[in-house]
Order: sequence, then C-alpha cells, then structure tokens
Amino acid sequence: MEGVVALAEGESVHINVQDSGHAAQVKTLLAGRVHPERLVLEPIPTNDAWCRDHGAIIVNDDAGGQTALDFRYNAWGGKYPPYELDDAVPRHMAEALGLPCISVNMVLEGGSIDVNGAGTLLTTEQCLLNPNRNPTLGRADIEAALDRYLGALQVVWLGEGIAGDDTDGHVDDLTRFVAADVVVTAVEADPSDVNYAPLLDNLQRLRALRLHDGRSVRAIELPMPEPLYRGSERLPASYANFYIGNRVVLAPVFGCPQDRAAVETLARCFPDRRVVPIDSRTLVVGLGALHCLTQQIPARLRATS
Repeated sequence: MEGVVALAEGESVHINVQDSGHAAQVKTLLAGRVHPERLVLEPIPTNDAWCRDHGAIIVNDDAGGQTALDFRYNAWGGKYPPYELDDAVPRHMAEALGLPCISVNMVLEGGSIDVNGAGTLLTTEQCLLNPNRNPTLGRADIEAALDRYLGALQVVWLGEGIAGDDTDGHVDDLTRFVAADVVVTAVEADPSDVNYAPLLDNLQRLRALRLHDGRSVRAIELPMPEPLYRGSERLPASYANFYIGNRVVLAPVFGCPQDRAAVETLARCFPDRRVVPIDSRTLVVGLGALHCLTQQIPARLRATS
C-alpha cells in the first residue's frame, strides 16, 4: 500500500477489487492516507494480481482520443490456469474508463515490451518469439502487429531474461527507457552468476543500437541485487521493475547493499520525480514486482491538425 499512497500524491489510482468485501478491506487499509477523490476501486475480479500483463494497454491517437487494446492473454504460455478472469480484464477496464476497446488476435503481455514514446519498442526474443505465445507468427509478423497497434516504427530485440523469470524473459526486468534515447539496463557484476552472460549480451546489443532516426542510445547500467531464493528456487529480483508515476518513481528494493546504488541511479535519471523505495521481497516471491502490478493510463495528447 505504500506505493498507492505515494502515487496518490500526484494522480488518481485505480485498484481492481474482487468484490465488495475486498473493496472494504482496501478502504480500511488506506483510510486517512489517501484522499478519497484520488482512489477509484474498480469491481473487476481477477485470477492474479499482475495487471501489467493482463490489463488493457491504452494508446493515444493524433486526434486526442484514446483506445484500450485487448491483446490475448494465456498466463505466460499457459503456465497458470485458470486465467479466464484475467483475459477479460481489458474489456472491463475499457468500460470503466469509457474507452473504445479493440481486440487484437495476438498474445502480448505488457511486461514484455517497453517504449520510448517516439516509435521505438524494446522486447526480447526469449518471450515474443516463444512458441507458447504465438506459434504461427514469425518475427516479421510480430513486428508488423506492434507497428499497427502500438506505433512501433522500430522493434529492438534483446536476448534472454533473468534467472527465475517465469514470464520467459520480460523486458521490464531487464531494460527500460528513461528518455527517448536513454535506457537503464540491468547488469550482473559477478561473472560466475547465471545472469552475467545474458545481461552482458543485452548491454552489448544496446551499445550497438541506433534509433530509427539515426540517434545512438545511451545505456546506463543498473546493478542487480543479491540473489534471492524461495527454498532452492531463484527469484527474479530486479531493480528494472520500477514504475514511473506523475510525481514519483516507485523503485523496488530487496534489503541488500545494491539497493542504494540502484535508487541513486534512478534518481539521476528522473530529476523531476521523487524516487520512493518499496521493499519488494514479499512481492518477488510471487515472481513479480512494482511494474508488474501496475498499468498506466497515459495523459491524452492534444489533437494535431
């Protein structure tokens, strides 16, 4: 709830709740901490909490309008049935927000992509080319769909994700845009760690990258936290799983020495926002963190003539 309190300082926060009892519980937890006008409880039941992946992706158009995109959702390649409630969330979100909704016949989770707002989209080969998502679509087909629905003039393909990531390499644990030509990207300092080689490969791809307009990309290194485990299972802890709000950036931290360097790096990237560290050790046991829990509603663009 600390993240909700911080976000509500500068924006309204919508929370999907299972039923009236769940809504009452949330109101009790936030009573006196969030102005009631900044909190909107939406009666949208779900199978799981990760709204980034099953929620609507809301896009702007040049006329100043917005549309909710309803990509297909199959619980990260059919790993966690049932997921019918989650697959229906985009349509319910669109209805709640009063937006038109377009169904897209392609599996796509929000955490598998990141965009710079200027025509470039980041993703990974491990996820979007995985046959458990869209087995009949090749790289060119996927790029065409990302262009058509998300305005991706350029798709940048990174390689593999981090250990323990059951999403098959979501980019929101790896590399994120912090400006149109600047990314932060996770790197592992220990050559013996399983994440060292794939993260180095991604860094090298980024260093060689040119945007579609010819600009190079500045890649700022973000440390990896100390390895976290649930029993013998490696957990996908990453500082890249932050969320950008209007006034704050919610930064996951994991109770280890690298926390401070990660927060300081993000603070330099977002000088106009306050970086709020959120202890995410409990969240990551569920194999996600702050970005995974959230899905932004973008500000409307002014109509262009």
